[in-house]
Amino acid sequence: MNDVEVDDICNSLRNGSVRLLSLRGCHMEEASFKRISDSLKTNASLVQLNFSLGVLSNKQRIKWLSDALKHNKNLSSLLLHGNSLSDDGVKCLVNALQTHPKITSLDVGDCALTDDGLQHICILLPPEEGKICLHTLTLTGNKNITQMGWSYLAIAIAASSRLRNLYLDYNKIGNYGTGVLAVALAASATLEKVDLEGCGITESGAELLFDVVANYPTSLKEINLADNDISEELQEQIKQCLIDEDIEDENENSQAS
Repeated sequence: MNDVEVDDICNSLRNGSVRLLSLRGCHMEEASFKRISDSLKTNASLVQLNFSLGVLSNKQRIKWLSDALKHNKNLSSLLLHGNSLSDDGVKCLVNALQTHPKITSLDVGDCALTDDGLQHICILLPPEEGKICLHTLTLTGNKNITQMGWSYLAIAIAASSRLRNLYLDYNKIGNYGTGVLAVALAASATLEKVDLEGCGITESGAELLFDVVANYPTSLKEINLADNDISEELQEQIKQCLIDEDIEDENENSQAS
């Protein structure tokens, strides 16, 4: 990215003429990144920022972005997929996001998180006065998270989360982690979509999910179980339960109106 392009981005941010900014995979000098981060502080128009695929290439950039987020008041979607944030980087960002009033969507997929990092993310889930809660959380491909980490997430969801969309695809969740998450799904009043593609789940883990959707009232509309060792028959049964529940909800809403 050259100086002219950086100037154009900074000017657009300062004058509030941009709502979506995607610098996904862009290469830029440190000074250019800092200028863009500084322009974010006073911006009042941006709703989605995409710094995915290596843009946050070092700790200093993470600090600059975190500082910008402490001042920015309008951003609602932050996409950081494919950055090696590690647990320390996530902790720095979470400290900034805790005070941000409008963040509803966070993508930290493929960000080299462990249980520690996920525990920091869970801090963002409980609703707080004066803040809009996270509605969408992407944790795709953080394969160093263990069963303990998924337990932290399940507790946070069951206790107080307002999540609607949860993307956990291509993590090492397995049947034990699925069982823990199934309890959270049964407790959540808001979750509508859960992506568990390629998570090492077998028939016994899927049976726990089936038990949830077949026997408990939930808001769930979709569970993606592709690329797991689960029979097509059981996947279809889970899908049918979700369809039947959705139809039942629509009928209840029609009668109420």
